[in-house]
Amino acid sequence: MKTVLMVAEKPSLAQSIAKILSRGNMSSHKGLNGTCSVHEYTGTFAGQQVRFKMTSVCGHVMTLDFLGKYNKWDKVDPAELFSQAPTEKKEANPKLNMVKFLQVEGKGCDYIVLWLDCDKEGENICFEVLDAVLPVMNPAHGGDKTVFRARFSSITDTDICNAMARLGEPDHNEALSVDARQELDLRIGCAFTRFQTKYFQGKYGDLDSSLISFGPCQTPTLGFCVERHDRIQSFKPETYWVLQAKVNADKDRSLLLDWDRVRVFDREIAQMFLNMTKLEKEAQVEATSKKEKAKQRPLALNTVEMLRVASSSLGMGPQHAMQTAERLYTQGYISYPRTETTHYPENFDLKGPLRQQANHPYWADTVKRLLAEGINRPRKGHDAGDHPPITPMRSATEAELGSEPWRLYEYITRHFIATVSYDCKYLQNTISFRIGPEHFTCTVKTVISPGFTEIMPWQSVPLEESLPPCQRGDTFPVAEVKLLEKQTSPPDYLTEAELITLMEKHGIGTDASIPVHINNICQRNYVVVESGRRLKPTNLGIVLVHGYYKIDAELVLPTIRSAVEKQLNLIAQGKADYRQVLGHTLDVFKRKFHYFVDSIAGMDELMEVSFSPLAATGKPLSRCGKCHRFMKYIQAKPSRLHCSHCDETYTLPQNGTIKLYKELRCPLDDFELVLWSSGSRGKSYPLCPYCYNHPPFRDMKKGMGCNECTHPTCQHSLSMLGIGQCVECENGVLVLDPTSGPKWKVACNKCNVVAHCFENAHRVRVSSETCGSCEAALLDVDFNKAKSPLLGDETQHVGCVFCDPVFQELVELRHAASCHPMHRGGPGRRQGRGRGRGRRPAGKPSARRPKDKMSALAAYFV
Repeated sequence: MKTVLMVAEKPSLAQSIAKILSRGNMSSHKGLNGTCSVHEYTGTFAGQQVRFKMTSVCGHVMTLDFLGKYNKWDKVDPAELFSQAPTEKKEANPKLNMVKFLQVEGKGCDYIVLWLDCDKEGENICFEVLDAVLPVMNPAHGGDKTVFRARFSSITDTDICNAMARLGEPDHNEALSVDARQELDLRIGCAFTRFQTKYFQGKYGDLDSSLISFGPCQTPTLGFCVERHDRIQSFKPETYWVLQAKVNADKDRSLLLDWDRVRVFDREIAQMFLNMTKLEKEAQVEATSKKEKAKQRPLALNTVEMLRVASSSLGMGPQHAMQTAERLYTQGYISYPRTETTHYPENFDLKGPLRQQANHPYWADTVKRLLAEGINRPRKGHDAGDHPPITPMRSATEAELGSEPWRLYEYITRHFIATVSYDCKYLQNTISFRIGPEHFTCTVKTVISPGFTEIMPWQSVPLEESLPPCQRGDTFPVAEVKLLEKQTSPPDYLTEAELITLMEKHGIGTDASIPVHINNICQRNYVVVESGRRLKPTNLGIVLVHGYYKIDAELVLPTIRSAVEKQLNLIAQGKADYRQVLGHTLDVFKRKFHYFVDSIAGMDELMEVSFSPLAATGKPLSRCGKCHRFMKYIQAKPSRLHCSHCDETYTLPQNGTIKLYKELRCPLDDFELVLWSSGSRGKSYPLCPYCYNHPPFRDMKKGMGCNECTHPTCQHSLSMLGIGQCVECENGVLVLDPTSGPKWKVACNKCNVVAHCFENAHRVRVSSETCGSCEAALLDVDFNKAKSPLLGDETQHVGCVFCDPVFQELVELRHAASCHPMHRGGPGRRQGRGRGRGRRPAGKPSARRPKDKMSALAAYFV
């Protein structure tokens, strides 16, 4: 029996598709990476009985990166990244072992069906999967087709079965367009980012951003925000005057009239109009009109409109809204949420999704009436040729989805019902008045048929009182005529919704990447999100954009990126050569980069005005090992130490607190040690600022603290404080934190595992002796006499933290990022794995886990 391998983009998607195709008659098991499941069943394929294996990846299998030394900022000129630096495809998440997993599952298979998301990124992932699987599949016989592509827009029985019945081929051109975008963004972004980050962080101490990044899409996005900021700053309010008239319709009601001239900006002219009208006692009716008008129902919903509404009405950021929509899609509640199309194809079954909502407690009556009276064909929108508009595929409630997903689902569903509803019809009644020589108008709208506004009440026509019956020549008593003085107001900062509109208009990013670009400028501290989800640029964001304008405006204007996006779309359509587009675009940006580097003084002049030099920033903290003067601790991102006498800057671990470590010094370079901590319940470790930036031993890397230092005799090193291999990660070693008493901690020097132990013990030290069972270093603990767990009056005990029954009861394992203890799991996980300690002094062998039992620490993991 032949085997068909089927691959989806996410584990949940694979399970849903397999369940539909197998009709629930399948067996499932976890794959070797522990993340992706494999669902197996038998069925018919290409007219023969076969065994199906459905599994998944987790997004992109591979990612593009530079080779070797080109990833090291200090060793490569950023200009080399445009052409000389070689790139390679690496596993996007090495921990998942996705390539090996796919090869194991694909070995011996005869066919492969690709169920990746049906967009350009999905096509690119198709070929990443094929690169891994094709070499291990059975060879094709007689030119038989072995690679198939399923195209679908929703996780419904009909759509999935139709996709299986109409299999096609993956689109190589669309995959190439993604490859081109990845390489352009990598080379251009890294070159500019590395140069300006090193240049400005080496000069200024209060930039408050760990990375001064540049991106071909990110920077124009920031440019829109700063352009609005500049308009606000340069705005000069102007005074204007409005003539306001009020007439009595009857004894109890008056009408407020709108001046036909709207406003004037000259005080004397405004006063003249007031003088001409204020003495009039009556307002004469010049004309009356009644017109039936319609408020159009919305176009079908695409991604950009969904993101706009999510931000402006639901208070959800674009990134969060997109993630929520993707979860709703993989759970089968909505159709594919990445689409530029606002037009339903003629053969789209509109009644099917509508019937799903017929019993929903919120809109059942509206839906049943539409189904009974006949739906209205949706308005003709834009057909981008990708996916149908976003559509609800099955009914759901808030209790079923949860608060946040429900709000987005509710909007999507209401929008869909509105698209097949009728337009809102209303009567617009207008009366034109004359008071002296001046003309005024009063307009009132009265709803005839609410149409789609019944399901979208926020779009409804406001209720207004009807106008009194009258005809030309009738008069009404003038109650009041007065002059109002007002001022023009500046525009407000851009909302996320307005920014999304600008990005779509100028071709910056795609429906999938727009949320990422907006999130990036927030993460980089270029803008802050204020109330109403308005984006206010920071000083750093403003200075960067003004600097780009000063040196080369095309770096920040949307024009050049929009042109690149058009070229990428031509690659996807097979109308442009991948290599030519890539080479030409890189050549253009390489020239711009060289000019930017030569002209950086222009941006630096702006930086000097807004930011403080390193020497004038921070507070004295620890002594330099070279000049023995105090170095200043700069707390703003990225936190670092700066010695103004030596003019040297030393990077530090981020996202924690730094303080002096007992005025102790490194035995190698005489620098005072500092202590980094992530909090009282998290990790902490000492480090030497010089060793952290200039590793002293070959087996060390930049960015390692004392808990990873292999110095054989230093009292702060891994060699003296290491205990045994981490219970969770492959390469980590559990190290005693000597500063944590009386609430003692043992923490992994690689991952975020922390074991809290021996609370209130007077002293804990790592013994030179090792455990006879697992060879981990023993701990010598001196307990508080009043709280000692030992029998009798004993207070001191030496034992293994993994094997000693006394110690096992005193250990609580946590993740440093969480305040909750890890759940205890059953025995047997990671059975027999070694507990390597790294380098230890002579007489302290590497620790190994006993093969016949589970350690107390490891037992916390399921």
